[in-house]
Amino acid sequence: MVDKKSEVTRRKFLKGGTIAAGAAAATLAAPNIANAAPTVLKVQAAWGGGIFLENAKSYVDRVHAMAGKDLKIDLLSVNSVVKTSQMQDAVHRGVLDGAHYVPAYWYSKSKAASLFGTGPCFGWSAQELLGWIHYGGGMELFNELMGSLGLNLVSFFNSAMPAQPLGWFKEEIKDASQMKGLKYRTVGLAADVLLEMGMSVVQLPGGEIQPAMKSGLIDAAEFNNPTSDKDFGMQDVSKHYHLASFHQSQEAFEITFNKKKYDSLSAEHQAILKHASEAENSNFYWHNTLRYADDLISLKEKSGVNVYRTPESVMAEQLKAWDIVVDRISGEDPFFAKVVDSQKAYAKKVMGYLLLNQPDYGLAYKHYFG
Repeated sequence: MVDKKSEVTRRKFLKGGTIAAGAAAATLAAPNIANAAPTVLKVQAAWGGGIFLENAKSYVDRVHAMAGKDLKIDLLSVNSVVKTSQMQDAVHRGVLDGAHYVPAYWYSKSKAASLFGTGPCFGWSAQELLGWIHYGGGMELFNELMGSLGLNLVSFFNSAMPAQPLGWFKEEIKDASQMKGLKYRTVGLAADVLLEMGMSVVQLPGGEIQPAMKSGLIDAAEFNNPTSDKDFGMQDVSKHYHLASFHQSQEAFEITFNKKKYDSLSAEHQAILKHASEAENSNFYWHNTLRYADDLISLKEKSGVNVYRTPESVMAEQLKAWDIVVDRISGEDPFFAKVVDSQKAYAKKVMGYLLLNQPDYGLAYKHYFG
């Protein structure tokens, strides 16, 4: 006969032993989990500082917030590993895992690249450009372009930018004839358009614009927005700043990754890289618009800059130049024509609704603020 007290003690011992054994097994397995090294992606930005590098960091912060310790992005500033013009090739070859830039920076490979960031305006803004990329067939066309160029890349687009100013001049521009012969800085397909308008175009990185204008290498220039222009010190080389233009009326950031590296990530990490891009799209608009507005006021009130709205006659000439450039390249490149046709179809439908539905916000603004 087994003593009941001994039996209870034996059961407690066996139970405790089982728990202890399980705990020991867990302890042995735990270090493999806890010490697992995070995946680190080396991503270079095209920006050495300023608001665009802040935007790149904001995207990285969103990735880190969602991925925790498992996925990290090592964000490198401009020229850390390669020059801006070499970034796409570096990502393609795996020298970099990713890059944060704009499509105009690899425009030399294909003029169709510019259609995904600095293309013609079909009455739409950068918000609708991104709508076309995500829901109007643009992403499929972009991937087709990647395939035709043999590029080992996966890209995400975000941060719909306001129309870029016409830029900085030595005098107020009242007529398109004043622009003929001027040495002007821009990038991408806009260069072809302004050449068509009689300008002499120089393509320079952002950091070289102000020194080039100061030395007389160029007569006029644009970069992107009042904040970046102020940071570059454009107010020190010109007091005539023209806002509104069709030369780059819609643009967005491109975040690109080496496709082999991207495909090696878990489905969760792939989703994080994608959805962090979409989240940053909203943050960019909320964050940057206020900064641009504040810095435009500063340029006027503290630096004595004369700010003008570009005359509609000048913008009408830009549209005529766009027609000539688009028709010429479409005749040379069937894929370019295919992308343009897709964009036009989307813009006609979506802007047909938006322009009919949107009230005249300018009317309301004048009502309250004069």
